[in-house]
Amino acid sequence: MKLIVSFMISTAFAVSTMSSSAQEPAKAHAPQVSQAAKPDLAKGEASFGGVCAACHAPDGNSIIPVNPKLAQQHPEYLIKQLTEFKAGKRANPIMLGMAASLSEEDMKNIAYWLGTKKSVPGAERDKELVKMGERIYRGGIADRQVPACAGCHGPTGAGIPAQYPRLSGQHADYAVAQLTAFRDGVRLNSLQMTQVAAKLNDREIKAVADYVAGFR
Repeated sequence: MKLIVSFMISTAFAVSTMSSSAQEPAKAHAPQVSQAAKPDLAKGEASFGGVCAACHAPDGNSIIPVNPKLAQQHPEYLIKQLTEFKAGKRANPIMLGMAASLSEEDMKNIAYWLGTKKSVPGAERDKELVKMGERIYRGGIADRQVPACAGCHGPTGAGIPAQYPRLSGQHADYAVAQLTAFRDGVRLNSLQMTQVAAKLNDREIKAVADYVAGFR
């Protein structure tokens, strides 16, 4: 009986040792998970200057009302938009051509560089429209179940990183164009914005756009 027990213990030890030895090479050859590379701001500035500055100005503060200001925008939001332009999910022939030449690394570098630039405020326009825009932005339109813009974009239009874009100081003309595109089913890359804009008329859209343009 002692011989049998001894033999069983020896066999179990041998199997355990062989199993451990077999696993060691697998661990040794397991791929190492590397952390995502940090954005290269210098490369971002260079890429932006070569591809984007003509339309959006050297510091991202576009002076062309139909082209958006990109300075101080959330990098995650910019990366999402560039990716969707490149994929055709957000329709814009000009931006499709521009984004097509950018790699994921380029997009990341550009977006994070723009996030370091200070946005220059715009100017409020029609005072009566601005008052209407403030009411809608801060309180929504209850009888049509239009939510307050401030609920997602913040009381000062700062937005929420990775979720909702910064609106503060954006060109009113650009904001009008985007809200109209959402409403009319031209821009399709945000179901939430499509549902909100669908309930706004032209005057209300212009009012909100004029109001956010004057945010400081």
